[in-house]
Amino acid sequence: MAGEVEEEKKLSHVGRAIPGIAALNPKPSKGFTSKAIDYIEELIVKLMYGPPRPLHYLSGNFGPVPTETPPVTDLPITGHLPECLNGEFVRVGPNAKFAPVAGYHWFDGDGMIHGLRIKKGKATYVSRFAKTSKLKQEEFFGGAKFVKPTCWFRVLIAMPLLRTGDLKGLFGLLMIKLQILRAKLKVLDVSYGTGKANTALVYHHGKLLALQELDKPYALKVLEDGDLETLGMMDYDKRLVHAFSAHPKVDPVTGEMFTFGHAQTPPYVTYRVISKDGFMHDPVPITIPESILMHDFAITENYAIFMDLPLCFRPKSMVKENKLAFAFDATKKARFGVLPRYAKNELQIRWFELPNCFIFHNANAWEEEDEVVLITCRVLDPDLEMLNNSINEKVKHYQTELYEMRFNMKTGLASQKKLSGSAVEFPRINDTYTGRCRPDAFLAIHDYY
Repeated sequence: MAGEVEEEKKLSHVGRAIPGIAALNPKPSKGFTSKAIDYIEELIVKLMYGPPRPLHYLSGNFGPVPTETPPVTDLPITGHLPECLNGEFVRVGPNAKFAPVAGYHWFDGDGMIHGLRIKKGKATYVSRFAKTSKLKQEEFFGGAKFVKPTCWFRVLIAMPLLRTGDLKGLFGLLMIKLQILRAKLKVLDVSYGTGKANTALVYHHGKLLALQELDKPYALKVLEDGDLETLGMMDYDKRLVHAFSAHPKVDPVTGEMFTFGHAQTPPYVTYRVISKDGFMHDPVPITIPESILMHDFAITENYAIFMDLPLCFRPKSMVKENKLAFAFDATKKARFGVLPRYAKNELQIRWFELPNCFIFHNANAWEEEDEVVLITCRVLDPDLEMLNNSINEKVKHYQTELYEMRFNMKTGLASQKKLSGSAVEFPRINDTYTGRCRPDAFLAIHDYY
């Protein structure tokens, strides 16, 4: 707006440059423009969303931890910690720092890392937010400004600025327009991405990375006293120019890391191999018919397995049917692409079809003679709406079962069989068996209440 005076503040990471890691210097802007957009947003929420209501995924066991916890030393111990045990157990998950403007989805919180440092028979606890560009800017404004971004797909410039909980109906469309406005008028700085680093952690080539699939990884440092510091965004010396999977795979024998990114525009999937020393090799685009949610993949000793499953990006459904922007297409088959993991292009990929389903997480994969075996949690009818509930709404049960899928590289045929009952998810194995045959896995059981 002509004649307005904007207040700018540089939010920078203090510290020396680290190879492969980009320091964060977002430059959000306060002033009349910011206040005007806030006012319009308040009106839209008041007129179209209604009064605030308790949200299931901001209450009870899902309730956010409001503040960070600096290292708390000499924790009380029941039993005994061996003197030789020296290290830190870390986990990450969504933890909203600021109250949402309107709706809220389970995936919408800021990334908070919890650490338990064990050394010389003593234990220390710490919790820290991942200092993402998005969080730094919201701290600058003192409240939710990106509307807690969580969307996996980039609609124009605004989609990654929004949270899944707001992407419904005409209300969702108007929220998209407001976020476009904030970005174009430089109220928000989106040059460093909009992710929250809230989904998973991986340790590779001496770096601990916090991940979320709409953005690049954030590198963390574990200090001697157990404290956690965000170093910046991992861009692999600017070789990473697309989103990065929340579930990369590290080969325990070669030390390499295998990952992918997916997008709203072609190429919808991009495969990457990272050497044990942290060098990211050239991208390998993977062709699929349309933009989908591909949350996980798998590797064996010789292959990478991609999943073209029909949870599709359908923005028209968001407006016309008052649904989230992701729709499960029950008319399509589930497709699995098996690619030699060092392929320079997609020409050697083999596609296999199985009955319709969706998969959030795989347990493991390996090879047996002519077959590639995938152990996975198969969802019959995924509905992201169930993770978007108000506290007084019934939470729908997911029908998730552990399955073994086999892809015969000689005959081109695929088969599957059920290994367990329903309501199992978040599989884990001993990571030293990643890509190798291991006949067991640890899984969580859904507790619906």
